[in-house]
Amino acid sequence: MPSHRANAHGTACEYVLAEKYDVELNRASWRDGMRAGTPWEFKATAHRHADDTPGNFKIYREYHEKLADEGGRYGFAVYRIRGTGTEVLKTTTRAASSATTSRRPGIGSRSAASVSSTFLRAGDPAPWIANQVSGVGARSGGA
Repeated sequence: MPSHRANAHGTACEYVLAEKYDVELNRASWRDGMRAGTPWEFKATAHRHADDTPGNFKIYREYHEKLADEGGRYGFAVYRIRGTGTEVLKTTTRAASSATTSRRPGIGSRSAASVSSTFLRAGDPAPWIANQVSGVGARSGGA
């Protein structure tokens, strides 16, 4: 999928997360919004990519450390493409300080890391959040 389409799906997920967790969008390089003085960063991934590999959340170490130092939170969303729109399947939130990351070769030069599979697994959203939240089922764009 071209990066501009992935960006459109990620943006749709940001709006769903901001509404669900009552976060005011107020972007900076290391966060997407604020809620009662707490910074929030939103991350989204497709349930499965076009090549059928599981989705993963990319976390940039410098921004992650800043978010954790500031007592921030992550909002995570797993989505699938529905026609020309985005269907959010599941969401969850975690304190940045509780996220463990692992370096993954080849995903960028900005000290990129992925959230470890013991923290979240986007490839199958049910195990990592089914017992914590209900599906959102929100859609953006065409169905």
